[in-house]
Amino acid sequence: MDKTVKNLAFGLLVLVVLTPLGLLAVGETFGEWSNEEIMEKLGFVPPGLESHSDSWSAPLPDYALPGSEESMTMSAAAYILSAIIGVVICAGLLYIIGKKVAKN
Repeated sequence: MDKTVKNLAFGLLVLVVLTPLGLLAVGETFGEWSNEEIMEKLGFVPPGLESHSDSWSAPLPDYALPGSEESMTMSAAAYILSAIIGVVICAGLLYIIGKKVAKN
């Protein structure tokens, strides 16, 4: 691995480890609103959003592990696991797309 890739990997690792800092934040999370919350904020729910809101459910809803208690340690572990899953999915997609582009 060259130095740039190592530095990027280290930076991602630091961000993954720091992900649970979001648990200390006060208030709501921007952009993670339900249809009811959007209705409160805008006064209406866009039709496309309303029709497609049930077509996807998160693998780890609310960044929580199924059946786990609500301790700070378990919540932090679930946040880190969510970050790892996100990084692996994004890196995998970028790798596959890069291979296809390089082939052409």
